[in-house]
Amino acid sequence: MENRWFLVEMTKERVVVVGGGVIGICCSYFLAKRGLRVTLIERNGIGSGASFGNAGSVAVGHTPINKPGRVLEAAREMLNPRSPFRIPLRWNPGLIKWLWKYRSHCNKESFERSANALSSLGHATLDLFDSLVDQENLKCGYRREGFFEVCLTNNALEHINSDVRTMVRYGYSPAMMSAGELREVEPALKETILGGAYFPQGATCDPFRFVLEMARSSEKSGARIILGNEVTEVLSQDTKITGVLLDTGEKIEADTVILTTGSYSQRLTRKFGFQLPIQPGKGYHRDVRFSSEGPPPPTHTFVMSETSVYCSPMSGFTRFAGTIEFSGMNHDLNKERLDYVTNSVAEYMSGLEYSEVISEWTGLRPCTPDGVPCVGPVPGHSGLFVATGHATLGLTLAPITGKMIEQYVLGSSEEFPQMEALKPDRFM
Repeated sequence: MENRWFLVEMTKERVVVVGGGVIGICCSYFLAKRGLRVTLIERNGIGSGASFGNAGSVAVGHTPINKPGRVLEAAREMLNPRSPFRIPLRWNPGLIKWLWKYRSHCNKESFERSANALSSLGHATLDLFDSLVDQENLKCGYRREGFFEVCLTNNALEHINSDVRTMVRYGYSPAMMSAGELREVEPALKETILGGAYFPQGATCDPFRFVLEMARSSEKSGARIILGNEVTEVLSQDTKITGVLLDTGEKIEADTVILTTGSYSQRLTRKFGFQLPIQPGKGYHRDVRFSSEGPPPPTHTFVMSETSVYCSPMSGFTRFAGTIEFSGMNHDLNKERLDYVTNSVAEYMSGLEYSEVISEWTGLRPCTPDGVPCVGPVPGHSGLFVATGHATLGLTLAPITGKMIEQYVLGSSEEFPQMEALKPDRFM
């Protein structure tokens, strides 16, 4: 470890981070803080992809997507346009292959492995959020107040109860709550609520502002950010990474390249014979502003269990975000799905008739079959790393992902918990 660190200090290793979302920005920040020469390249704007419009929930302490029995539930839901999980009827060989892998991970052993990895990372990332917001004075509306999960049916209540028991085993402290207790905390909830749970370790922030603030801190620490250029190829000589090629024809030399390009990561790894089992899961949001003529708007973050839609109060507006739709690599904004997001909320809370829509959005979240991100080296190619596959946990796991990439690049022995479980070659 000492020799590797001495080498980095002497040569100021050149690092290129590809992708300017929350994962890429956090990677560039932690590497720049250690004195490396970091260049981040983003083809559009900072945080312009999935990082822009997510729910803003730092959702630690939740169970992963590969619960035993989830395949049957998903099969029943996927053709229902009102379901939180949807797959349009079309031929998609890559998705079929991914779903087959997903099916193989929906068992007790794989679920426990994923839950163990995500719960350990959750504890670490929450500590990093707290320190980043404090040390860098991030103006992103960060609130460490937990979040609620609420439900309308006994079936959902049983699922929540099971999740609570599971996460207690992993060091979290969620607690079941009655309908009355929930409405006392959040008066916007309707009488239709049967109950739910409180997850005290969670937090909320404005995700776009968080990315912008972290980009500012990265540049302050010495990182260089290039916008409006696309990396078309990762360059190498034999098995050693040498840099990247831009769409302008410019070459940027680098000793290390980190791919944080979300659902698009396979385009750059294919050259190296390395295929990540990533599928884009489309999510939606609708932001509304409540009128003063109606009842008070919601003041707490909560997720609606049956619909998987989040309600996230932010500065001056409220965001409703959720659903996952496997419809390929497209950014088509499906109005029916957007209406689902808002209409389903009306079953849980009052006052929507006093709100106006101020923005609508859709984005692609990179999903792996076991619900765990791919973070680490690409096998057989020195200096090439990936950090993708975070699905709905991109914001949540961004700080700990940046720290893990820092550990990999510097060759440090100070490994974070479960780094092995995130290695990209685990699907080979």
